[in-house]
Amino acid sequence: MEHTPSTVRERLEREEYARLSPLAAKAAEATRPVPEEESPVRTAFQRDRDRIIHSKSFRRLKHKTQVFIGPIGDHYRTRLTHTLEMSQIARTIARALRMNEDLTEVVALAHDMGHTPFGHAGEDALREIYDPTFKHNVQSLRVVDYLARDGQGLNLTNEVREALVTSTPVEEGLASEGKGYGSIESKIVKLADTIAYINHDTDDAIRARIITRNDLPGVVPEVLGRSNSERINSLVTDIIEQNWALAYPDPHLAAQDPCSIELVISPKVEEAANLLKLFLYERVYVGSEAKDEEPKVHHLIRSLFDYFCEHTDELPPETRANPRGEPVERLVVDYISGMTDRFAIATFERIFVPRSWDIK
Repeated sequence: MEHTPSTVRERLEREEYARLSPLAAKAAEATRPVPEEESPVRTAFQRDRDRIIHSKSFRRLKHKTQVFIGPIGDHYRTRLTHTLEMSQIARTIARALRMNEDLTEVVALAHDMGHTPFGHAGEDALREIYDPTFKHNVQSLRVVDYLARDGQGLNLTNEVREALVTSTPVEEGLASEGKGYGSIESKIVKLADTIAYINHDTDDAIRARIITRNDLPGVVPEVLGRSNSERINSLVTDIIEQNWALAYPDPHLAAQDPCSIELVISPKVEEAANLLKLFLYERVYVGSEAKDEEPKVHHLIRSLFDYFCEHTDELPPETRANPRGEPVERLVVDYISGMTDRFAIATFERIFVPRSWDIK
């Protein structure tokens, strides 16, 4: 075969069929909402990843809250560092189980692109103000479909788009993340998301002196380990071991629809993970000073929502364009949900906080 760049993608696609599990997604079979010419050197999922990394929505994650609103200092996680940490966890699991690591990485990187400023406090505010069914993962799909690239969208593959809208209620346990309908890669990402946040939020809460290591339920250090890295390693290793059959499936398993296959966790490890998750909700997310700023977040977002609904001329041009003829409220939610914490605060101050007057 002639060795030219135009053959690189084809080689990578062939290698996927030889290297990956029969249950893994294959880039050669990926489709897009709008067909386009293939890259000569990158598979479809690799192109998706690059489009996400180069998008403004992805860059803005560095100034969006993970748990602590506007933390002072550089050592606390933001929505971007959470995304990178969970992406690494997801890729490790996907690689071990011979799933499509590129697809897994894309979904991981894109999963929070629709997240609001101020974390779940901002999401709750928009549910209260605009739509009780508002979800950041559905907003992520809206971002990649319509809002990114100044309203042009990213035209990501349907395999990525479908994975973004599969979600699990936060009240359910870790094992529920491996269930439901969707690609195995999307279920790996959901598991990795929970693994990442219950561990790095524990780490941040200890650093903030909200809790101490000795406060953790006894079964957590006993089963998962005392350090952040030990707990992550225990969870990742257990998931790989419990689902090893997917890597080298027998003919019966290989013939199944991958979307119908559920990922499992050993009961002992799941119990420890769920206890840690419940502990965080009781002591950090709800029962600590991390919750104290939420009424202010609701007031700020409601004020911005009401203001921009009345002053649509101040929305960005790409938002005002409204090619789909959607209600003003929908456009305002798109604008607010895309804000970083600091931009939302600065916008509120510009509009509602009086400025000192002085003689020039």
